[in-house]
Amino acid sequence: MSDGEVGGRAVTTAVPGRQRDGTRVPAQPAGGDPVSAAWTDYLAAARQLDGVRRDAVTAAGEQARSVQAAREELTAVRTRLAPQEARLRELGVPPISLVPTPPELTEAARSMVGGPAAVLAGLRAAHDRAEAADAALAARGRVNPAGWPAPLRNLLVYAPLALLVPVIQVVVYLATGPGAASVAALICGLPMPAVAFAAGWIGTGRLFPARPGRRADRTTRLGALVCLVPAVLVTAGLLLALLAG
Repeated sequence: MSDGEVGGRAVTTAVPGRQRDGTRVPAQPAGGDPVSAAWTDYLAAARQLDGVRRDAVTAAGEQARSVQAAREELTAVRTRLAPQEARLRELGVPPISLVPTPPELTEAARSMVGGPAAVLAGLRAAHDRAEAADAALAARGRVNPAGWPAPLRNLLVYAPLALLVPVIQVVVYLATGPGAASVAALICGLPMPAVAFAAGWIGTGRLFPARPGRRADRTTRLGALVCLVPAVLVTAGLLLALLAG
């Protein structure tokens, strides 16, 4: 430091120097207070450190929220995939086709490198694909009777066979009236429920075969009821009409 006389007063001017260990001492402005300067620097550093801390807390919070959302999305995707896998197995899809291939596993592992946000994005995309698969399976089930419940699909076989003979009997009666033709149609129609049931029982097994290792669900009681009720009602009605005639 160098001193000078200005107006009879001593003025200290700051000049750079070195300490005894060789470290350079920064120059202080003339008349400056080194304590105030140090305090200002300390406040600036504290503000900067607080900003860094706040950014770190925000980033950690976002990451925690992404991890929680990814866990919830993973649970939802698993919930979707479990019934889909069971239904595909029922439709005869080979189990090996339901397992990810090595390239698919490699691609999935690569997508996880981006952190929780990337994993969450991938899980949401998988959830969308699972919903699309559900829609496709539902559409296929509506179009293909093989995907319907057994009672509903078997009605497609039993019902036409059960109604065929009673409809013919009614047509003959309306065309000929209470005569010999109607009586012959009524007598010929008596064993027809058993014939319709036997034909339906065979038809359901042929049209809707069982999966390997299982028996075909022919809904025997439902088929017998469907084949018997129309025949009994029509026979009773025609018999009363013939007696009245």
